[in-house]
Amino acid sequence: MEHKIRVVVAKPGLDGHDRGAKVIAQALRDAGMEVIYTGIRQTPEAIVNIVIQEDAQVLGISILSGAHNHLLPRITGLLKEQDADDVLVIAGGVIPEDDIQELKTHGVAEVFTAGSSVEKIVGFIREHVG
Repeated sequence: MEHKIRVVVAKPGLDGHDRGAKVIAQALRDAGMEVIYTGIRQTPEAIVNIVIQEDAQVLGISILSGAHNHLLPRITGLLKEQDADDVLVIAGGVIPEDDIQELKTHGVAEVFTAGSSVEKIVGFIREHVG
């Protein structure tokens, strides 16, 4: 039996809008991945705990609040502290182009901005998860 890619989709911070996260979660399921959706308003610590408990290979962060420069480095830092920095971290939502390179220096593998296709996201995950 083929091993399914395990993905945690999370909404950190105070952002309460999760339509996009739910659409992506369903699209990843439709692509044959196992998806755990954490729901809204999660702390970085709670997200990292779920990733570790679920033995996820991928963490998809959906963020619309503008707090990405604070929350994403905190999450990647906590993953590193927990020896889980081999988890592929991707992000999507409202993230200005000017902030993307800085997020990548903190361990975010890719940022999918508004309008990114589901096929592109699925392809990136498949390409980067053995």
